[in-house]
Amino acid sequence: MLKLAKLPDRTPVKLAITITPDLAHALSDYVTIYNRTYGDKAEVADLVPAMLDSFLASDRAFAKARREKPGEG
Repeated sequence: MLKLAKLPDRTPVKLAITITPDLAHALSDYVTIYNRTYGDKAEVADLVPAMLDSFLASDRAFAKARREKPGEG
């Protein structure tokens, strides 16, 4: 099972970034496997926001540093 769960229905958001060819290839492979796994027709731009959200949510050091930001809370 993929770490990223099937995305809920949503309105697509356009994403424009510059990435390396190796990362573009890996993302293309991921979306191919994602679509085969879930029978979906997602694009890379559909998955990247969920991937980033998942990555940030799982980064304990980031969460801790974010909670400890000076001048907030």
